[in-house]
Amino acid sequence: MASSTDSSATVDDEVRQLYERYQSAESDEKRHEIALKMGKLDGRRHAEIYAALENE
Repeated sequence: MASSTDSSATVDDEVRQLYERYQSAESDEKRHEIALKMGKLDGRRHAEIYAALENE
């Protein structure tokens, strides 16, 4: 269980960093690129949550 918590914390940190980059992006194109990366990370987080639930 600790490994999934550690993994979630890592994803949270990555999303936080991407969000900061999103806020400071100077073009819509760059914001769109960053938003896609954030979506991929969020999808990965949800997959980890469902996997953990199946193992309970």
